[in-house]
Order: sequence, then structure tokens, then C-alpha cells
Amino acid sequence: MTHRFTVRVYYEDTDMAGIVYYANYLKFIERARSDWVREMGVDQTALRRDEGMVFAVRRVEADYIAPAHFDETLTVHTSQRAVTGARLILNQQVFRGDTLLFQAEVTVVCLNEAGHAVRLPANIRRMVH
Repeated sequence: MTHRFTVRVYYEDTDMAGIVYYANYLKFIERARSDWVREMGVDQTALRRDEGMVFAVRRVEADYIAPAHFDETLTVHTSQRAVTGARLILNQQVFRGDTLLFQAEVTVVCLNEAGHAVRLPANIRRMVH
């Protein structure tokens, strides 16, 4: 299953050349991941409050393919590549229409209050399998 999230490029997202600043793609895919988790029914605030757990990005491998520009509408596609006991590996792609602009493989882990990696909660593993 692929989740889709729409992003509008604002002036603040661009650099002096008028293209999206490279680090802002990471913000776009973060927003898409948060929306994906919310749509699955996971309340991250309650997870932190009740279980003492938070999600954290462990690794990102990114490829910048083509530029996006001010006022364009982009779509972030998020899909799972793998789920283990402690990791969730996602593929995320940013498109302008049918044109692929950016892609990343993102590894997400779950951390406890002490900042140590812990197993993903079973209900969340079931949701993403």
C-alpha cells in the first residue's frame, strides 16, 4: 500500500536559485510519514505519554534527481520496504506529476524514554505488515 501526501512549495522552501533547498525534502518526507502514521490510527502523543516510546529516524539514504520550484504541487509517496521487530524501513519518493524528483530509503526505530532502541509495539507491526 502506498500513502500519498501533497505538499505545496512555498517561497521559504527555496534557495537563491529558486529551487527547493535540498534539506527541505527531508521535511516534506517527514510530514508525509507523520500523516501516514496518523492515518493508520497511531496517536504518537499517546504513544509517548502512555508507553514512553517515540519514533526516530535512524538512517536516511537520499537521491536528488530533479529540482522542484516555488509554488509547485508535489506528492510524496510512502511505502514500506521491510518491518522487523525493531525497525521499519520505508521508501519515500517525491513527484511533480509523473516526474520523480527525490527518493529516499528511511529507517525508523522506536526509542524509550532513556533514548534506547526498543521493539516496535506489536499492534504497530501488525498495522504495517
